[in-house]
Amino acid sequence: MLNLNLDLAAGRPLRVLCLGAHCDDIEIGCGGTLLQLTRGREVEIHWVVFSSDDRRRREALQSAAAFLSDTKSQNVVIHAFRDGFFPYIGAAIKESFEQLKKDVSPDLILTHCGRDLHQDHRLVSELTWNTFRDQLILEYEIPKYDGDLGAPNLFVSLDESVCRLKIDHILGSFPSQREKRWFSREVFSSILRLRGMEANAQSGYAEGFYCRKANLGVRLR
Repeated sequence: MLNLNLDLAAGRPLRVLCLGAHCDDIEIGCGGTLLQLTRGREVEIHWVVFSSDDRRRREALQSAAAFLSDTKSQNVVIHAFRDGFFPYIGAAIKESFEQLKKDVSPDLILTHCGRDLHQDHRLVSELTWNTFRDQLILEYEIPKYDGDLGAPNLFVSLDESVCRLKIDHILGSFPSQREKRWFSREVFSSILRLRGMEANAQSGYAEGFYCRKANLGVRLR
């Protein structure tokens, strides 16, 4: 399978904006990619979650600290918009995106899949594309009861150790979610293994993303 690499100017970090509707979305959708990106390279992470209550906020901050422990440059923002009501309070969330556009100029944005059946996820994806026009946007997937997993067209191969660490961080950081039957090591491991098979990853594990459009840079020799 052909590999594509992020080509950055020398001397500056990769700037990544991570967007999640809920407190565990970023970790579930692209936590492995973030862990692997931040190993041994300089990365500037902006991590934004839009829905939380007091307990979930504490969990989210703990989780972000675990996932970003190797990242010196990071900014974590946890909003408190009402879970499940994003389309009905969209104006306020849109204002948050407009502020993000002023504050952050990322190279890469990791956000929800636009075809996700959860209304909060869809709005975050829609506003991502509406707000940012000159960035590479990759849409991650979230397993859930709705059964809306599709066929990703871009993969990030992950070391098996990264997958274990991702799952350990998720299960350890979000005790409020443990009663949900899908919130399990088996589910998280299974989707990583499935995407790894599809990506023909040497490790056998990968995260899948949807890339709607991208520019392929070809250098003339």
